[in-house]
Amino acid sequence: MTAIGERLPRKEDSRLLRGLGRFCDDQDRAGQVWMRVVRSPIAHGRLVSVRKPGNAASGSVVTAEDLPPGVRIPVRLNVQGIDLTDHLQPVLAAGEVRYVGEPVAVVIADDPYEAEDIAERVEVEIDELPVTVDTAAGTLAAEFELGYGDVASAFAQAAHVVGIEFDIGRHSAVPLEPRALLADVDPATGALQIFGMTKVPVFNRDVLAGMLGIDEHLIHVHAMDTGGGFGVRGEFYPEDFLVGWLARKLRRPVKWVEDRAEHLVAVNHSRQQHHVISAAFDENGTLLGLKDDVLHDNGAYARTHGIIVPELTLAMLPGPYRVPAFHGRIRVMLTNKTPCGTYRAPGRFEGTSVREQLFDVAADRMGVDRVELRRRNLLTADELPHTRAMSTLGTDVVLDSGDYVGLLDKAVVEADRLGYQSQLESLRARGHTAGLGVAVFLEKSGLGPQETADVVVGTSGEVRVHSGGTSLGQGIETVLAQVTADALTVDPAVVTVVNGDTVLQPFGGGSWASRSTVVGGSAVHKAALAVRERAIQLAARMLEVSEDDLDVTAGAIGVKGAPGTSVSYAEVAKAARPGSPHLRDDEPAGLSARRRFEVEHMTYPYGVHFALVDVDTGTGHVKVLRYLVAYEVGRAINPTLVEGQLLGGVAQGVGGALLEEFRYDDAGQPQAVTFMDYRMPTAAELPHVDILVAQDAPAPGNPLGVKGAGEGGVTAAGASIAGAIRDALSLTGPVGRLPMTAERVRGLIEEGT
Repeated sequence: MTAIGERLPRKEDSRLLRGLGRFCDDQDRAGQVWMRVVRSPIAHGRLVSVRKPGNAASGSVVTAEDLPPGVRIPVRLNVQGIDLTDHLQPVLAAGEVRYVGEPVAVVIADDPYEAEDIAERVEVEIDELPVTVDTAAGTLAAEFELGYGDVASAFAQAAHVVGIEFDIGRHSAVPLEPRALLADVDPATGALQIFGMTKVPVFNRDVLAGMLGIDEHLIHVHAMDTGGGFGVRGEFYPEDFLVGWLARKLRRPVKWVEDRAEHLVAVNHSRQQHHVISAAFDENGTLLGLKDDVLHDNGAYARTHGIIVPELTLAMLPGPYRVPAFHGRIRVMLTNKTPCGTYRAPGRFEGTSVREQLFDVAADRMGVDRVELRRRNLLTADELPHTRAMSTLGTDVVLDSGDYVGLLDKAVVEADRLGYQSQLESLRARGHTAGLGVAVFLEKSGLGPQETADVVVGTSGEVRVHSGGTSLGQGIETVLAQVTADALTVDPAVVTVVNGDTVLQPFGGGSWASRSTVVGGSAVHKAALAVRERAIQLAARMLEVSEDDLDVTAGAIGVKGAPGTSVSYAEVAKAARPGSPHLRDDEPAGLSARRRFEVEHMTYPYGVHFALVDVDTGTGHVKVLRYLVAYEVGRAINPTLVEGQLLGGVAQGVGGALLEEFRYDDAGQPQAVTFMDYRMPTAAELPHVDILVAQDAPAPGNPLGVKGAGEGGVTAAGASIAGAIRDALSLTGPVGRLPMTAERVRGLIEEGT
């Protein structure tokens, strides 16, 4: 019996499709009060006063003066040894506001509508100060370099040097479910039950405990369903402190639910970068060196992600290519905009878009086919593993297993088989302005340092898994059930997975950075194997045979060659109860195991994207007609879920490539605060997506051989669509920026470049 590799239906769907999901907004407690956030309407100014309405109840409006002094949102991922203390965001603004949407006060009321009504009548007096929306004119928060090799020599001896400038626009995730929090409190002890903290519940629990000055064991973060995460949902925001602090102060449950208008100005933004990038090639088109100078707009503060996005941008910029010398410099600038963090494929979407556009321009200028230029410069299978003298996320960059050239060739064959090139030729013959884009990319996944999991077998035979991961919609319950079932040789139907509960699993690392299956699955695998070994040990005593004489098949432990002579896991679990004659005095009771899986190096999946587009030269509208993703995952625990992740990634990638952007006017006022202005793709804008999932290069760094699949659908979407537009318009230079809105496409057509 094997469960790994099977296309099993999602275990989550039985409740979600029947409306039985357990989301935060579904939770209510007797006597709860509602919190509403009063946000700055001004991008930059001196906060003079916050006055509550005359009829507001005493204590119903809370400002920074009411909070413990100096409470700020800490950085979760501190990289490059750069001190960001001076740039951390206060929980509530005190003295100065720095972006539209910054929390300046909170209102408490017995009814959510009453809370909103009071919040609208709170008077906030702000003396306006000069506003900075131009990234280059911002405040320098951090500057660092990454690289290796002799870049100056590489460029000095190059036969061809090609450079471009490229901008990635500011956009972010828009999950189906906005943020929500409920804190229930024990009036006697002040212990908190927290609902709605997702992604990294153990980290958030510890941060909240530290900020409240209490022991972390007084906080129980409960596992919840979540309508999407994508990097932005579940980080520690000001509201995460305020809800818990108010619950303890009032000794009453406190609930807050973000509305969509709040989300668009308050949740972490991402992406905004300006690149000046160049590559050096020899006379044969072989890459000699690569360098990039990047301006990264981080908004008004450094929030929980610190400067990890710009670090990832540089560390992953060489991609899957053979780059003998590389230098990247990045300047992280603060402006009067919403602070930034991660969004699905952080740094890799940006870097891949820029690098692949550079390669398209270089191929044209050198008279080399675009695919051939990439094939010529990809690392070969014989060159892997490949170490680069750089680190990111605290780990050295060591590219593990792979066959980059082989996957590119497979993708080309698949695109030809599916008729991408022939459809392009047909469109052009009929007078369409059509183009085909190609992009090759490298991803990263499986970040450590560890994940912990418990596997417990009950006396009914039910298997329970307590994982440190969190359910963000990615199907982790199904995947971990399959991993457990495979190790124990049981039906996945008997396995129940609970993620993100800090009491059941107090040592979890959370779900982020495409780590759930790689690290969390490996921890579950280790724990399940330990349970299997323990079950065999106890079964040997029950059956009075040697452990070597036993085998596990279909959930039963039996004597080899003796059909019918076996015991079930349920029977073994009963034999493991205290007082059992099969249990020794020095042995722990129960059939369970807790195991930790530790990671020193990440694993690096990779892929190829093809995009076929049709450009309306009159309106500038770009229609993505077809899309192909070829992606190497090492081993697919559930191929259907892998495909689903890739499909969803493409959808978000199309949005970032063509539609979604947060713009600001000169006064720092956001110009996209509703879905009228922040445009996302609907089913009408999304193409048919073809998927080729490869399992040719199992990861050597984990027992399952898996590589993360969560971000491969979005990583190269900007790159491939930009390349397709460039091909359609026969540009000699780059498209210049993303998203390629209709207005910008019309500009390119009118420029005729």
